[in-house]
Amino acid sequence: MFGLFKKKEAPKPSPSSESSAVKSFAADFSPEELDILAVTGPSGFGAVQQEDTGLWEASIGLTAWMEEDSPEIHQEEIGLVSLCDDTLRSYLRQRVPPDFIIKFRARLSLDGKRLLMVDLPQPAFDPDLKAILEEQKKPESTYVDGLGTFVLNRQVGWYEAEVDWLEGTVRLDFDKGEAEAMKAAQNTARALLSDAQSWDQRVRTFAAEQLTDLANQWAQDGEEADEAPEEITPQDFMGRMELDAIQVDDQGGFTFWFEDGEMFWGHSIRVSGTLAGGPDDAQMEG
Repeated sequence: MFGLFKKKEAPKPSPSSESSAVKSFAADFSPEELDILAVTGPSGFGAVQQEDTGLWEASIGLTAWMEEDSPEIHQEEIGLVSLCDDTLRSYLRQRVPPDFIIKFRARLSLDGKRLLMVDLPQPAFDPDLKAILEEQKKPESTYVDGLGTFVLNRQVGWYEAEVDWLEGTVRLDFDKGEAEAMKAAQNTARALLSDAQSWDQRVRTFAAEQLTDLANQWAQDGEEADEAPEEITPQDFMGRMELDAIQVDDQGGFTFWFEDGEMFWGHSIRVSGTLAGGPDDAQMEG
């Protein structure tokens, strides 16, 4: 694996063809360059494309880091960032995995919340960081009275479990956070589960009201010109929706996720709302 990091195969750590954009991006960072050892987080690599330059703002979440010549370990979340072209973005996505120890040169942002990549990350080892990494990777779960045992999905930062819903089961999840916030989200879940039949009907009905016309447009687009597609009625729409997951929050909010029954060629259906107001938004997603 380490052989993949050969210098002759590696792209430059910043796209020189867009030097003005890179300089502007780097202006928020200290000029001092530091040699860093760090632990990557569970979420791994992400990137957002900038509309004005076409470059990518890449970010790799770190959960612990230290200067190579200092024993002090910083155990707060911080992002390792870079402005990338397509080549560098692809390289980082493939070569910097989650839950890993890396070494790199970087500049610390003026607010202390980000590190700007100066050279390409390499695999590394440090016994103290290794201990932090092993602790980070341990499974984490919590028992919730009346709902069951929830396991932390470390990649997205939420607790999830399979719970009973009508005649089947559904994945239920809530964000990891402060104890009171999680307790409030759990109460939202209990309220939905205690009246599952009614909430299931309300959510499906609202989705059908909002999206049946769109489903028929998609059906027409998918048929041959000389064939008239069979019309999808609101009742058909509701029946073809397949519940996949429910997300709840500490403000009484919920989001139901459905598989689309191929009405939108495999996209998801999302219905959001609150306990107080009911469903208020339905969209085709993905």
